[in-house]
Amino acid sequence: MNAAADTPEAPAPAPAAPFDYDIAIVGAGPVGMALAGWLTRRSATSTLSVALIDAREPEDSAGDPRAIAVSQGSRTLLEALAWPHDATAIERIHVSQRGHFGRTLIDRHDYDLPALGYVARYGAIVQSLAQAVRGTPVHWLHRTEALDPVVEDDGVTLPVITAGIERRLRTRILVNAEGGLYRPRSDRAAHGDPDAGAHAAREAAAEENGETRRTRDYGQTALVGVVTVSAPQPHVAWERFTREGPIALLPMGGVCGADYALVWCSSPDQAERRAQLSDSAFLAELDAAFGSRMGRFTQVHGRAAFPLGLSALDTLVSGHGRIAAVGNAAQTLHPVAGQGLNLGLRDAHALADAFAQHGASPLALADFARRRAFDRRMTIGATDTLARLFTVDFAPLATLRGLALTALEFAPPVKTALARQMMFGQRT
Repeated sequence: MNAAADTPEAPAPAPAAPFDYDIAIVGAGPVGMALAGWLTRRSATSTLSVALIDAREPEDSAGDPRAIAVSQGSRTLLEALAWPHDATAIERIHVSQRGHFGRTLIDRHDYDLPALGYVARYGAIVQSLAQAVRGTPVHWLHRTEALDPVVEDDGVTLPVITAGIERRLRTRILVNAEGGLYRPRSDRAAHGDPDAGAHAAREAAAEENGETRRTRDYGQTALVGVVTVSAPQPHVAWERFTREGPIALLPMGGVCGADYALVWCSSPDQAERRAQLSDSAFLAELDAAFGSRMGRFTQVHGRAAFPLGLSALDTLVSGHGRIAAVGNAAQTLHPVAGQGLNLGLRDAHALADAFAQHGASPLALADFARRRAFDRRMTIGATDTLARLFTVDFAPLATLRGLALTALEFAPPVKTALARQMMFGQRT
């Protein structure tokens, strides 16, 4: 008798589960949709199966009036894909201090550009990008909530819930583009804010997948809204530094170009108090804080407040090279330089380039992280420095700030380098 024949054979390994998608993007905001659109328009990536997953419909944001600052560089990236028809051009930026000397002007003519940037309504950007993505091969999973991903050797399993039904999707690469990917099951039945109580669980899940973040609380709150002025200067944006923090006014057009998006940074207590003021009392305080460079503030609507802080991933890739982060998932910045969306779009565009070169693979994500490291470091560092430098009420420091602003006028190469960083970032 052949003894070897009596030895039971080892069971064959179970075949790997098939992939539902090559790339799954969680978050259908402007950055997530732009990434999906760029992937479908490149011959090298058009054959990849792409899923776009979001808990909302694009129409939910149609009426969102929030103003978004889009740099000239970001328009160059977006315009072949989608561009809102009602965006307002910024042709000059005026930077100064209230009650102290020092100011600098940045003008489009100095750089031979059609504009330095643009101001668009968030809802308009979302709608234009949604229209561009519809009709493409992208599989759009609407009203679908993403839960904690499970990283495996060859891909990622992502549990999702649609209409109360949970299922599991397998993808080679997962892209987090929403900033709130990790949602524990206990959070699904929470009342009020759906993110309440979830931070610890998300941090634990993120750390398990290899994510670490740099954070900073600026101790400030931003009051935002739309204001109307009596003596507008069309296509001019203002960054006015006050004792409490910066006041930014971004042109939004309107009748005679008199509407401006307002971002007013101050202490949380002051912001909360001002949020409760009547319109007339609020406008009077804004007049006193900003000054009379555009006459009087005559109307305000859409007031809202949100705390200001820095939250930035140390690296854009985690999950053993299977998860990438872009947009708010990668970083949230102080609005002082208007760089949040622009940095996220540059990240997404570079990620599309990496997929085109290396396919849906960890190699693509490693190349992406390497290429984006310098620009992220420069942009996040500059924004963080400005936020801290110009939000401290200390008289000697105000003098130094004034000297720095004035020096920019006499050092064109330095001003040009700063302006180009804000408009185009660093390409590698």
